[in-house]
Amino acid sequence: MAKKLKIDFDEIRKLAELVQDTELSEIEIEEEDLRIRVSRGGQVIQSVAAPQPQMAAPVAPAAAANANPGSAGTAADGDEYENHPGAVKSPMVGTAYLQAEPGADPFVSSGAKVSAGDTLLIVEAMKVMNPIKAPKSGTVTAVLVDDGTPVEFGEPLVIIE
Repeated sequence: MAKKLKIDFDEIRKLAELVQDTELSEIEIEEEDLRIRVSRGGQVIQSVAAPQPQMAAPVAPAAAANANPGSAGTAADGDEYENHPGAVKSPMVGTAYLQAEPGADPFVSSGAKVSAGDTLLIVEAMKVMNPIKAPKSGTVTAVLVDDGTPVEFGEPLVIIE
């Protein structure tokens, strides 16, 4: 007997607002056995039972093609770091900020020494600022995102070696 899926339309509306607010082209979430993808315009493209978790490939925004000052890479370089053991990946969809406030010094730059728990950057999601912490001590060898750019779930943000 097929299990009836419970769809929360309020959550779909929130996802549609997030797509609009962050200028993403689409967002996909997966929770237990339900996967929902919302594209620009708030249209639900797909909601299906998902037998096992899947991760969508990160989408690098066109505006992120320029290198960060002091960075060893760009957002477009994220693909080559996808499986890097020192990659710190975004835990959510949102907007990356490299400093606490406009005009402040960045949290980290390429070549910086960090300790486990140090803030690397902030990802804003649904008006909440989420600090992204260093999972281990080491040296930042690359900052892969530009300040103020949209990031996808699972997208490499920083490399620590």
